[in-house]
Amino acid sequence: MRRLLVKSLQNNLMSKLVLIDGHAILHRAFHALPPLTTKTGEPINAVYGLVSMLLRVITDLNPTHIAVCFDVKTPTFRHKEFKNYQAQRPPMADELSCQIEKAKTVVSAFGVPVFEKAGYEADDVIGTIAIRGQSLELSEIVIVTGDRDLLQLVNDKVKLYMPLLGLSTARLYGPTEAKEKMGVSPDLIPDYKALVGDPSDNYTGVAGIGPKTAITLLEKYGSVEGIYKHLKGIPEKLREKLISGEASARMSHRLATIVKDVPVKFNLEACGQWKVDSQKVLDLFARFGFKTLTERVKKVGRKLDQAKQMTFL
Repeated sequence: MRRLLVKSLQNNLMSKLVLIDGHAILHRAFHALPPLTTKTGEPINAVYGLVSMLLRVITDLNPTHIAVCFDVKTPTFRHKEFKNYQAQRPPMADELSCQIEKAKTVVSAFGVPVFEKAGYEADDVIGTIAIRGQSLELSEIVIVTGDRDLLQLVNDKVKLYMPLLGLSTARLYGPTEAKEKMGVSPDLIPDYKALVGDPSDNYTGVAGIGPKTAITLLEKYGSVEGIYKHLKGIPEKLREKLISGEASARMSHRLATIVKDVPVKFNLEACGQWKVDSQKVLDLFARFGFKTLTERVKKVGRKLDQAKQMTFL
């Protein structure tokens, strides 16, 4: 038993878990790629983009474990706490929503597990799994997404792999790159958004406070909580803005913070059992008309077989 436990820990220390934000990648692919349809006229461009990203992840990041997380089409706790949360966003296009189940079918055919939880966003599920992955002493965790909100999860063990132009290029973000992009360290991103708000999610933060002032305040006081503990030392006009906007700031902080304790069942072993070259994958590709991806998946399948031999013998 002792030998098995030691071997398991050693495997984890050599392991890389990749978490794909399925909703974000589908959305980006849908808007970045030209309209594609199957022979029967079903929209399929978002699925094509997600599968293409999955294959690139396998090739470029060399993961030992993979999982994909999706949103669930039900209100989240954020919608319940703040009725105007994302209220300005138009409904998801039918041409995109009809591709979600197809995407999950392809992901499952790869042997990649899907994680989701009603009442939470995919971001929260990813945040929870990332925390659990760190407790399992994985060597590295990489989150694949087009959503900057997930930069708050970045640390020495967790990185973000984010497409830059459509899906054609991507950049890996560690703590240094995340701070360069946001102006504050990853752990302070919710505090930053608590002050400046986030138009994409429809919360305002503190009226009259912009990025430069927010960064200055956070550098001096360390957090939103620290700012409100030291109001007496802040110039009068700025102090008045902070006082009048305190309720909004605290609500915005709550909305911006990714939850890390979602009650989702997570199985690391299942994330390591994915397999690319199954007949089911090729049959789905034939149905969807993914001729180019068919050749790519065969090459990736051969690479995967070799990598798994080296990793798990």
